[in-house]
Amino acid sequence: MRRDVFQAIADPVRRDIIKYLAEQRMTVNEVAEKFDISRPAISKHLKILEECGVVSIEKHGRERFCFVQPKKLIPAFLWIDQYRNLWEEKLDSFENYLNQLKNNKKNERN
Repeated sequence: MRRDVFQAIADPVRRDIIKYLAEQRMTVNEVAEKFDISRPAISKHLKILEECGVVSIEKHGRERFCFVQPKKLIPAFLWIDQYRNLWEEKLDSFENYLNQLKNNKKNERN
C-alpha cells in the first residue's frame, strides 16, 4: 500500500505523535506513555507515520528512537496554505458581522 503525508495527518493520534516528536526525539515507549491507548496501537500509528516518511525510527541497542522528518510535511502545508486567503476572508467577514451585531445592540440600549 502506498502511503502519503495526508494519510499521516488524517488521524488525530498521529497528528499528536507528530507534535510530540517535533518537540523532541523520543523512544517508542516514551511516545506510548503520552497516550491512553495501548502500546501496540501506538506502534501501529508509528508504522504508518514511518511508511508515510513523516517519522523515522532508528534502533540503538534495545531502544527504538523516533523523530519527525519535517520536510515530508511540506506537501500538506502547501495544500492547506492555498486555502488560507479563503479562510482569512471568511473570518474577517464573520468578525465584521459580530462587530455589527455588537454595535446594533449598543445603539438599541442608547
